[in-house]
Parts: sequence; structure tokens; C-alpha cells
Amino acid sequence: MSKQNKIRRFLKKLFIALLLFLIAFSGYVAIETRNVKDMTIRQKVLKAVYPAFTWLGRITGKNSKVFTNELQASPPQSLYNLSIALNNGDSIPLSNYKGKKLLLVNTASDCGYTDQYDDLQKLFEENKERLVIIGFPANDFKEQEKGTDEDIEKFCRLNYGVTFPLAKKSSVIPGPEQNPVFQWLTDKNKNGWTSKKPSWNFSKYLVNEEGVLVNYFDPSISPTGKEVMDAIKK
Repeated sequence: MSKQNKIRRFLKKLFIALLLFLIAFSGYVAIETRNVKDMTIRQKVLKAVYPAFTWLGRITGKNSKVFTNELQASPPQSLYNLSIALNNGDSIPLSNYKGKKLLLVNTASDCGYTDQYDDLQKLFEENKERLVIIGFPANDFKEQEKGTDEDIEKFCRLNYGVTFPLAKKSSVIPGPEQNPVFQWLTDKNKNGWTSKKPSWNFSKYLVNEEGVLVNYFDPSISPTGKEVMDAIKK
């Protein structure tokens, strides 16, 4: 057999293998997303591959850092002086949450981490007595949150049953348009110890019952992972 024919046979086998993989993967995506009601094809694929995506992030160390307020530094400025503009048009003072832990998360609907909405909702339901979760939809990272506040609320409610508060869409990275809450979270002169900005969508900041920022968790750290759960139980 000539070298040229061998190459052709190899390419044919490769094509068939890729085709079979795509068929199998399409079936897997269909099964994994059979209960979704309002997702694009991209969102369905991202939802299906989320476990592998997170696993890869953890073993490579990408977006998997944790920062802790080891000295329990108190904030020079109180978080409780701020209010949140919610996506339904209401505004709520953060002082309403004194005595509970706060998990503040920047979110997006078209991200590899979007399926964390499911974990966040579970975490919220299981810890309502001591924890409040607030999502901050943002379009800062690769424009992965292009929807309106109404679109975002519908997407989260239909596909993940989200009942925890969602803020009005805003920017969470340092700059003139940065949400005031994230100005506090990312400025050590305000929170007392760190200027760590979100590394990507679904970065998580944990504030304790006294309004002290105690932890930052990178996106690859699951909301229901050991690191977060241990911090909440403290």
C-alpha cells in the first residue's frame, strides 16, 4: 500500500472517530440538559462539561486560589453602610444582614462556571439560618453576561431555581463603573486586608456575621466544596 493511501485511510478513520465522538457527545449533552427550559446551545454544552471543566481547573491550579484574613483584620469602612440595587428595581441595605454570613459572587450566564448557580442555590437552601448569598451579574469577562436584568432573572429561575437575591447587572472589576460593594471587597483600604479582584466569573467573597471579609475563593472552588463549607461553619 502506498504512503498516500495509508494517509487517506488514517484520515478516514480519524474522521469517523470524530464523527462518532460528536454524536456521542451530542447525546450526552441532550441527556444532561433534558430538564433545562431556556438555554442556548452554548449554555447547554457548558452545563454538560462543567464537572470536567472544574476538575481540570483544580488539577492545573487555574482559578483555584483561596485567600484568608488570617489576622482577622477589621474593615476601616463598614460594609453595612452600603446598599444593593436588586435586579427587580428594589434596594436593600446590607445592614439588614447583620448577624449572618454573606457570600457575594459575581455571576454570568454564558460561562464555564455557570452551573455553579445550582451549587449556590443548594448552599443557600441548606444554610438559610446563617447564610445569605447574593449574585452580582456582570459582563466583565469575555462578555459572558450580555442579557438584561429580566433575561438574567428568568434564566436563573427557570434553569436553576434561584431564590437568593440577584443584584442589578453591574461591573465588578476596578474602574469608574465598579459596583460599590465590589469597591469595598477589592480595596484593602476599605475592607482592611485585601485588594484581590475577581479573577473570573463566580469568584466568591465570604463576609462573617460582624461584617468582616474573611475569605476569597477563586471560581474553580465549588460553592459546596470543602473550603467554602468549612469557612461557613466557623
